[in-house]
Amino acid sequence: MKEVSIAVVGAGGVGSCFLQQLALIATTHPKLRFHLNYIAIIDKALYHDDFSDIDIDTALATLEASGAPLPNLDVVIDYLASIPRKVVFVDNTSSQAIAEAYPKILQRGISIVTPNKKAFSSSYELWQQIFATSLSTGALVYHESSVGAGMPIISTLNDMVATGDKIQKIEGVFSGTMSYLFNSFAPLTGSGGRWSEEVRKAKALGFTEPDPRDDLNGLDVARKLTILARLAGLPLSSATSFSVQNLIPEKLRRDLSTEEFLERLIAYDDEMDLLKQEAAAADKVVRFVGSIDFTTGIASVGLQWYDRLHSIANLQGSDNIISFYTERYGSKPLIIRGAGAGGAVTAMGVSSDLLKVVSQIV
Repeated sequence: MKEVSIAVVGAGGVGSCFLQQLALIATTHPKLRFHLNYIAIIDKALYHDDFSDIDIDTALATLEASGAPLPNLDVVIDYLASIPRKVVFVDNTSSQAIAEAYPKILQRGISIVTPNKKAFSSSYELWQQIFATSLSTGALVYHESSVGAGMPIISTLNDMVATGDKIQKIEGVFSGTMSYLFNSFAPLTGSGGRWSEEVRKAKALGFTEPDPRDDLNGLDVARKLTILARLAGLPLSSATSFSVQNLIPEKLRRDLSTEEFLERLIAYDDEMDLLKQEAAAADKVVRFVGSIDFTTGIASVGLQWYDRLHSIANLQGSDNIISFYTERYGSKPLIIRGAGAGGAVTAMGVSSDLLKVVSQIV
């Protein structure tokens, strides 16, 4: 029987779904035994000095009831490195501080699986440190869910690169939030809603971040593009090193509450309607896309017009679509399309990565 210790940081939408999936995997893989030895949320943690197991099924309830104050991250790393088994650190947060600790974690022989985009899209120096440390220690890093939730985007790109295909262009709708907004605001049929109303509706449905400006500024898409560009050999220095269209009106970028922002956004509905109408006059629709042209080295994020028959124009709901144009695939790209957001599908990518790591390290 293979045995591995698991440390879980973050137990919100993705983290709670991951724990449910981990409990299921534990019952369906009899030759694997997972020891949950550490679990933490933003203000408390649960672990035992003698490395005894935490019951996966009741971990969240136990953490809430009897968790201790959150220890210093260096203390956590020392604790995990002392466990007499291989350890996988599952980071379900979007924490920059935890991302910057990845080299320290890997240096201690602890593998990492995560959907945390910031680890792979902030400074190029951190990117290099993470993978250089992984290579030197043998500790593994998997982050499929950092782009496209559970969709096989990173693994597909890695396979292409590893087998010698030449990536020419990557293009797509990388944000479930922006997909939903533009499919509702500028649908293929009908006039769609007013922009401010659609943003408010998307927030109410849980499709946006608590503050929709964290989606509308385009940085989420830029981070995903940065990750894919680097994997394909284009060393973008950061997610802010190329053109990113910010859909937050300049006057609304100052310090406003979320509700104040939503109220004032109404004043810009006519401006957004004009963009929609200009595209419709050319028998096209407007969509928010990201693209990387590897022949020129140019990446960009922003509004583009598409023919009504184009695959990007025909997305539904909050689906994502990513098109890989490569030397082998020629003019007809390899297209991956599906749910690009949601706790269950994102956690599926994390769980799948965990199984990949376990198959290699134990």
